[in-house]
Amino acid sequence: MYLGIDIGTSAVKTVLIDVTGTVLSDASVGLSIQHPHAGWAEQAPDDWWQAVVKAVRSACADQPPPSAIGLSGQMHGAVLLDKTHRAIRPAILWNDSRAEADCKSLSNTHPHLAQLAGVRAMPGLTAPKLLWLSREEPNNFKAISHLLSPKDYIGLRLHGACITDPSDAAATWWFDQAQRDWAPALQAATASDPGWFPPILGGTEQAGQLSQSAAEQLGLPRGIPVATGAGDAVAGAIALGAVRDGDGFVSLGTSGQLFVVTDRYAAAPDQGLHSFAHTLPGLWYQMAAMLNGARPMQWFADMTGAPIETLLAEAQDAPLPGTPICLPYLTGERTPHGDSKIRGAFIGLSNDTTRGQMMRAVIEAIAYSFADARAALEAARPMPCTLQAIGGGARSALLLQTMADVMGVTLNRSEDAAIGPAIGAAKLAAMCIGDLSVSDLHQPETRQEFRPDPEASARHESRLRRYRALYPALQSLPDT
Repeated sequence: MYLGIDIGTSAVKTVLIDVTGTVLSDASVGLSIQHPHAGWAEQAPDDWWQAVVKAVRSACADQPPPSAIGLSGQMHGAVLLDKTHRAIRPAILWNDSRAEADCKSLSNTHPHLAQLAGVRAMPGLTAPKLLWLSREEPNNFKAISHLLSPKDYIGLRLHGACITDPSDAAATWWFDQAQRDWAPALQAATASDPGWFPPILGGTEQAGQLSQSAAEQLGLPRGIPVATGAGDAVAGAIALGAVRDGDGFVSLGTSGQLFVVTDRYAAAPDQGLHSFAHTLPGLWYQMAAMLNGARPMQWFADMTGAPIETLLAEAQDAPLPGTPICLPYLTGERTPHGDSKIRGAFIGLSNDTTRGQMMRAVIEAIAYSFADARAALEAARPMPCTLQAIGGGARSALLLQTMADVMGVTLNRSEDAAIGPAIGAAKLAAMCIGDLSVSDLHQPETRQEFRPDPEASARHESRLRRYRALYPALQSLPDT
């Protein structure tokens, strides 16, 4: 058996699989996000560890110990450690926008570096956060001895070493994508000390073995091999067998991604795309990244005090005429706008608007953001006709059908779509000890297929035009 651990934004997920990829058990422990100021998003790294302990103990209860452990986690997070490996401050997350001014400065001063980094400087990426820190928290900046991504911090707690993989390194804006190594030019542009950065190992390579201390806390034997693992988007690709040129999927977690594998590096920063290294050698990917993913559905559930399942049922039955248009930009947006300040909105509300229609508008807004993602990706490369769907949002048949209608592609959902990155982490663990190879990674069996409906697609054409007109209209309004 192989244990996968995924450090998500809203929860830590763990899963035990066998060599065929069958899920034997899984567990999830929720996480909270702190927002000490508008636009900030932070989590305490020790909260991740405590959640890992609970989730591993739950998933592994009454099971034989795993043969290996693999890791996955939210990307772009800045975990800052002192020389004793103590966290200096809470981690600054991928959806934090405090470094907006620093990104504008980087783009103006070093516009050519986007080709090297695979994406233009954006507030959610790791490197600009350090420029903010150097100016606003100089004492914390001076105390930095090690800098890790979230899943690599958990790796440190498991085996005691600071190690990362190409996919998490690629997502920092410090990485030379073509050469697959840290880039001195990017480090220099962001006032970063090369001594902070960990060694880079492939996601299937062994980063260490489970220490005695970690083993006691997790209730596992010491010495279990721990694979380096991958960032959550790439771990999701591993779970889906997206390891060949042209393979693609959509991910519907707190954030959203449209991800296509390539066998060569080709940057397209002007399209708002992320062109990053895969964790496997000789592979890269191009990805449209949306900050909001399926999160707007949970936000609307929280606002109304109704369960998502109830709201989905109401949206399914809601009359289509009179449905408002929603913009889903709760925390700004990356692809295609690269705008951390834009915010969400409902347009077209009336006395007759129902809660179900508003939920329908939220679902359509998510689909329309993926239509923008498709347009950005198609400007750089051919678009696959069929995509896998993973993440918590993939549980919703209404959302997947709406996305298929809007994007004009077929979406396939597998049985374990909601826990994809954790499964990918477990598969990397199996590869680490030689029980799986790349040739063993195949697309999972499709449990449900969502094909575009021509009539629904025609309805969305005019609504999509209105949706796209709203962003520039709202962008022109002064900040309040």
